[in-house]
Amino acid sequence: MGVLTRVFPPDLVDEVIAGAGRTEVRSRSLPARVMAYFAIGMALYSDGSYEDVLSQLSDGLAWASGWEQEYVLPSKSAIFQARARLGAKPLQALFERVAHPIATAPTAGETAPGWVAGRRLVAVDGTCLDLADTAENEAFFGRPGVNKGEQSAFPQARVVALAECGTHAIFAAVVGPLTTGEPTMMEQLLPKVQPGMLLLADRGAFSYALWRKASETGADLLWRIRTDRAGPQPSHLEDLPDGSWLAELRRSTGAAERAKPTMMVRVIDYTVEDGREHPSYRLFTTILDPAEATAAELAAAYQRRWEIELAFDELKTHQRGPRMVLRSKSPDLVLQEVWGHLCCHYAIRSLMAEAAVHAGHDPDRTSFIAALRIARATIAHAGDFPP
Repeated sequence: MGVLTRVFPPDLVDEVIAGAGRTEVRSRSLPARVMAYFAIGMALYSDGSYEDVLSQLSDGLAWASGWEQEYVLPSKSAIFQARARLGAKPLQALFERVAHPIATAPTAGETAPGWVAGRRLVAVDGTCLDLADTAENEAFFGRPGVNKGEQSAFPQARVVALAECGTHAIFAAVVGPLTTGEPTMMEQLLPKVQPGMLLLADRGAFSYALWRKASETGADLLWRIRTDRAGPQPSHLEDLPDGSWLAELRRSTGAAERAKPTMMVRVIDYTVEDGREHPSYRLFTTILDPAEATAAELAAAYQRRWEIELAFDELKTHQRGPRMVLRSKSPDLVLQEVWGHLCCHYAIRSLMAEAAVHAGHDPDRTSFIAALRIARATIAHAGDFPP
């Protein structure tokens, strides 16, 4: 239980619940604070029943947060009603209040995992989660199509997130319907992109408008770009000594777009030799000076974009469980469950990063599966002495 309460302290949970207007007006057997931890506990025990999850949490909450009420386990119906009273907003607000990049910055003249040219590596990408097959979930989130005009077995929610490459910590996210495209949701995350970051994105993210808005955050960008005719066509300006080249970037269609200032980019073209074929890649970056980061260094840094894919794998395959469907049958509770998963993943990753730094190891080299197993095994110890 300490894993959760040290990252999401009880006082902060109460503050967030009050800010969302969800504080209970009368004494209940399932206070809003308990249900906030319960929503995170469901992510930790995704295959357990409501009663199983609550029984795991109750003793740990009494030990960790001073909750001294004599407790009789409520029914499944009572737990469901308490979840509905809490809703999704407190869990979203809790995540947004707490989650932030956690990698330790390098000292002068040194390098550190997850940093390139003095910039923090972060990546943006999206994933989808299968939801309970109900009419309400399908109407709100949508259902993907498959071959021959058929539809998939489950509705899906789309999650677009920012993750720190050095620690796999997801520190910002947007959750919404499947009908909302990833670039639209990425734009909503731009306020979380700060100067001193190097933002990595795959080739599906690029648009002239999104590139311009992302550049205006003050962070540097390193995005993979399509090389076919559908991709952007940069105008060559100057070759650079490391093999990269400077170019101007401007959309050629639309009078309003042509009137906007030209964007300067550095283009890096390279191939990867894997012994069988030589796939070619193109990167755009806002780091224009090779003296700050060479083309080879940036090409190597782009490979770290896969760290966000690994973070999604941790959340979906190990924490949620492979091929598991989220249990909630209404959109608001689906959102609560997704934010609970994000809170749980961040809490575990925070502990892992702290442990790695303490031991002098790269956080990437610690095992998420082991940390998850430890958290599940030690969430509550009935009868333990007080701290």
